[in-house]
Amino acid sequence: MTFKVAFIGAGSIGFTRQILKDLLSVKEFRNIEISFMDISEHNLEMVRALCQRDIDSNNLSIKIVATTDRKEALRNAKYVFVTVRVGGLEAFATDVEIPLKYGVDQCVGDTLCAGGIMYGQRGIPVILGICEDIREVSRKDCIILNHTNPNAMITWAANQFGKVPTIGLCHGVQGGHQKIADVFGLKKEEIDIICAGINHQTWYTQIKHKGEDLTGKLLEAFMNHEEYSKTEKVRIDMLKRFGYFSTESNGHLSEYVPWYRKRISEINDWIDLSSWINGETAGYLRVCTERRNWFETDFPEWMKEEPYIYDEEHRGHEHGSYIVEGLETGRIYRGHFNVVNNGCISNLPDDAIVEVPGYVDANGVNIPKVGDLPLGCAAVCNSSIQVQRMAVLAAVNGDEKLLKQAMMMDPLVGAVLNPNEIWQMTDEMLVACEELLPQYSQVIEKAKERLLHKEVKTDDSFKGAARLHIKTVEELKQEKKQ
Repeated sequence: MTFKVAFIGAGSIGFTRQILKDLLSVKEFRNIEISFMDISEHNLEMVRALCQRDIDSNNLSIKIVATTDRKEALRNAKYVFVTVRVGGLEAFATDVEIPLKYGVDQCVGDTLCAGGIMYGQRGIPVILGICEDIREVSRKDCIILNHTNPNAMITWAANQFGKVPTIGLCHGVQGGHQKIADVFGLKKEEIDIICAGINHQTWYTQIKHKGEDLTGKLLEAFMNHEEYSKTEKVRIDMLKRFGYFSTESNGHLSEYVPWYRKRISEINDWIDLSSWINGETAGYLRVCTERRNWFETDFPEWMKEEPYIYDEEHRGHEHGSYIVEGLETGRIYRGHFNVVNNGCISNLPDDAIVEVPGYVDANGVNIPKVGDLPLGCAAVCNSSIQVQRMAVLAAVNGDEKLLKQAMMMDPLVGAVLNPNEIWQMTDEMLVACEELLPQYSQVIEKAKERLLHKEVKTDDSFKGAARLHIKTVEELKQEKKQ
């Protein structure tokens, strides 16, 4: 088989190298074309060199074409993996730091809440540009496989406004599936699950072992688990209140709903600092910053390590390669994908992006009808969907009022801030990322004028309820020696 796969944002080494390994572990794909594109020529070359070494070590003749020219990378592509972070960590920092001044304490800030909404404002114009290039130079049957957050918003914009078939991919379902198996002392393969909802707010509506439904036993199992009873307090409480377990991590979930981070004094009651993902203030920003700073130092060591082995035994669990395999070979793959609802979940809006079970084979991506979500679970999802819809439309049209309304309707932002605070915070976030928000150029000039006469006082010294130190390269070196 031969077809072209393009990676846009290929400088994201974790995703790029893993997905490439998974793709080239499929025996029929040993002659496909690969193109890498990133705006950073330096990062692009490092990733290309590492991945090309893996390819050569596996005795394949594929030569990666790396370019900073997006159209050239997309030319004749059939599959496009998107893993971009628009604005890099510098812009990401503003998504976290500015809301903190107003008392909005986020762990991640890339899916919902103030950070996720503003991340979407930067990412949506870029995904629409990618879609325009695909329509112009890629194959007519080209599909986007999107890993970029906010996943639902980006996938929504690409499908509705970019007019390119797009599937959003996330490993949250697999991660939660493993935890469920852990609390019952079983292997993941022994538990059969069905998940439905929206990205990062998907619910395990069916959990079976040898035909027995374990849903009713799950709360007690989590509460009795030595580790998870301490690290998953938000997810356990949501399970207690709503009856179903949610896919996303403790830290992620805590910032999507109004209850667990609304009072600074109570945040530490719900989180755990053994890992950033359990709720640490700005935890993901810290980890990403440390990884970026360390990568330059550590890259030569990566090149000395054993190359990846391309075979089924070492293949990862990200959905993308299995989707391509199913479409190209006809082998059936069952996974959970982010797609346009179109009636799949009957009590969520048709235009929303939902995360649901799907089957892939040579006939395409087939999504069975889920029906109604439990009413409480649907209500949690609907709250976020309304924010997503407004944020997408705001990003597409440069609509300042709709953007601020999305911020008001966000569950956590609305729980913490009043309207004046939300308006001013949004002005600050717009101004901070001015160069990355061309659709708001006229709006931002007026926002600058308003910020000269701030009505709301902020606490610029507040660094969060559970903030940890960002380690320097020297500290990371010492840690590695230990």
